[in-house]
Amino acid sequence: MQSMTEKITASHLNRDAYLYIRQSSLRQVLENQESTKRQYALREKAIGLGWPLDRIHVIDNDLGQSGASSTAREGFKELVSAVSLGRAGIVIGLEVSRLARNNSDWHRLLELCGMSETLIMDDDGLYNPNDFNDRLLLGLKGTMSEAELHLLRARLRGGILNKAKRGELPLPPPIGFVHDANQQMLIDPDLQVQTALKTLFRVFKGKGTARQVVQYFSGEKLLFPRRIKSGPGKGTLQWGALVHHSVLRILHNPCYAGAFAFGRHRTRKTIDGRGTCQKMPMKDWQVLVKDVHDGYINWNEYEENQRRLLENAQGWESSRSKMPPREGCALLQGLAICGKCGRKMTTQYRREKGIWRPTYACTRSSIEFSTKLCNNVPGAQLDSEIEKTILERLSPRMLNIAFEVQNAFSERIEEVRELRRQQVERARYDAELARSRFVMVDPRNRLVAEVLEAEWNDKLRQWQTAQEDFEKECRQNFLSVSEEMKAKILALATDLPALWNAPETTFLEKKRILRLLIEDVTIVRNGKSIKAHIRYKGGASETICVILSEAAGVIFKTPRETVQAVDKLLDSYTEGEIAEILTRDGYRAGRRRGPFTLCIVRNIRHEYDLKSRFDRLREKGFLTIFEIATKLGVHPSTIKHWRDRRLLNAYRYNTKGECLYEDIAIEDAPEKFKHKSAKLRQT
Repeated sequence: MQSMTEKITASHLNRDAYLYIRQSSLRQVLENQESTKRQYALREKAIGLGWPLDRIHVIDNDLGQSGASSTAREGFKELVSAVSLGRAGIVIGLEVSRLARNNSDWHRLLELCGMSETLIMDDDGLYNPNDFNDRLLLGLKGTMSEAELHLLRARLRGGILNKAKRGELPLPPPIGFVHDANQQMLIDPDLQVQTALKTLFRVFKGKGTARQVVQYFSGEKLLFPRRIKSGPGKGTLQWGALVHHSVLRILHNPCYAGAFAFGRHRTRKTIDGRGTCQKMPMKDWQVLVKDVHDGYINWNEYEENQRRLLENAQGWESSRSKMPPREGCALLQGLAICGKCGRKMTTQYRREKGIWRPTYACTRSSIEFSTKLCNNVPGAQLDSEIEKTILERLSPRMLNIAFEVQNAFSERIEEVRELRRQQVERARYDAELARSRFVMVDPRNRLVAEVLEAEWNDKLRQWQTAQEDFEKECRQNFLSVSEEMKAKILALATDLPALWNAPETTFLEKKRILRLLIEDVTIVRNGKSIKAHIRYKGGASETICVILSEAAGVIFKTPRETVQAVDKLLDSYTEGEIAEILTRDGYRAGRRRGPFTLCIVRNIRHEYDLKSRFDRLREKGFLTIFEIATKLGVHPSTIKHWRDRRLLNAYRYNTKGECLYEDIAIEDAPEKFKHKSAKLRQT
């Protein structure tokens, strides 16, 4: 085996030496300083091997970086670049684990060192990557370094999982919870925090969407707590406006149901080495222990919240078969299922004479395969029948519903009032605290006293504003409950249909009521009839049949008998004469009940493509005045004179008196000037 001096050649000494220094974390940099000193001391070894001090480059900008990946290690990238360009004669590190904890990075460095004939030295000795024995030893060291990191992680992970399975792993408490001295999860003793969270869960139960929870808090001017997680104010409680992502985070967190969950998220590395956090479904959680501590809701309410949130998430996946109710007039929006293919039906609207009409259409196959619509159902009549059916089913329960609504409304007012009162109490406490700080300061220290006095005045103004808002809102709520809302709630007990059809009852509220009773509605259209299979909550079902009314064009269409009469009369009469005959015989044209006119008969003839009297006479061989005048060799005025004196057979084809003439032979034509002695035709 070659000695260390035999492995070093003049070509190695002509290039620079690179000393790579790394610690895995900033805590190790601060606390394990002896290891850092040992790494810097390797410069002495490089000098002893023949490299001058000015050609020894120390790369230490990766201090505090993990060696598991080279993605965030700029110093390691600089080292690899120097080796690749042939600038490095030797690479020095305290041990292999300092250079890389990942086999892919380590073997890539070995390949580059072998190609550029760069030596590698650690605390144990000097290695030539082109030598088989040295390369084998370096490969084993790299494998052991990666395995060491795996073993450390496995030990830590095993201890964490073992503690998590017992529900004893201390996790950062979410807002509304605190840890006691034994790291046990407890509900926050702050009553205002408790009331805010209880109000959030109650409003979501009533409203059904996270966005409407945010709108409720904003409309009522209610504040919501949050804890500072980092910085100078870490752990302190702050109050501000409720935001949408906070509502979703709270609703999805099983801690609020008194459960302990571990492994709800999983980190996966991408190709570029970065980690991505992936949310896992409940069935893939590593640990789920129910009823570990007290919560704000029970587990059944938590599962119901997850189901509603999943329904609210719009998409075409099979697990997302519903969508939240919207403001449109279609009652079955999000509930209609195609009875032919089983897909969810979309809702479309069209405007007719200023009124929006809903239509339920199955458009999925049309979009994917460019085919005809699978199912297309007009929704106005169907919604009316569904509404009638639901109101009939609700009638026996009117009184119970009225009392439940009244109690729920009273509870809501009390909760909001209590939350506002607690906001006033907190503002008062902050003002008292600011006063105490001001009183305790030395009055002669004006620099501090002025700041504390301004803070005290500001807290007093906030307290006064909160008190005024509280009194104003309570006064308004009291008036609305005692007069207007109480009358409306009592009216519900006796006339639910009137409340349903009241102008102030929106379609959104009707849809929410509908979804409390109906799971979905399967719709099949067969010609002029619609079959709707209603599936109620709990498994009950009902099928109703709706006969579609005729369209306006069909209702006011001219009867077939009238059209046939016009067709028959056109053989013998003009359109004006036909109008008089139809009026006399009592025929009807569309919605009209009055007399026929020339225009009505003409429109009927054009609409049903009936041949005119002129065309009918021409088909029989009758000639125009110019044709018969030319054939008989006379002037057209002579033809008119012969017609008036009944010397020729003429037939009128319009109300202007224009006629067609019967074809005759030349030898049968009247004698010229004979019409002067003939009498005029009696009209």
